[in-house]
Amino acid sequence: MLKQISMFLENKAGRLARVCRVMAEEGINIRALSIADTADFGLVRLIVDNPELAEQKLSARGFMVSITEVVGVKVPDRPGGLGVALDVLDSAEVSVEYIYAFIGKSDDRAMVILRLDNNDKGVEALRKANLELLTPEEVYTI
Repeated sequence: MLKQISMFLENKAGRLARVCRVMAEEGINIRALSIADTADFGLVRLIVDNPELAEQKLSARGFMVSITEVVGVKVPDRPGGLGVALDVLDSAEVSVEYIYAFIGKSDDRAMVILRLDNNDKGVEALRKANLELLTPEEVYTI
């Protein structure tokens, strides 16, 4: 499993910049980023190279932060490639709560982050289908 930083941010100018400044000051590299917003707040999800330190430093600066386990998987980088992994999860009756992709590729495959309703069951199904999972070491050092 990969560790993801999740936090709520007020929809105010400079809030995301402040998060990025904290990461820069602490030497923490952001590997992937997802933001979902509403009128009042945004939900920021980060994959960083040192999630425990990021949680500690962001919390110390007043951010409401949590660490969530997510699954990283490599999928064929072609039309329908993501569908292969999603079909495997659907057959295993594992629901995808949300998904986002990395910038960059690993050989000829795209890298995707998945939050599943049952990570363990999803990982087992993906492995049985011979889909390669991303390791924390691989992701955090990209």
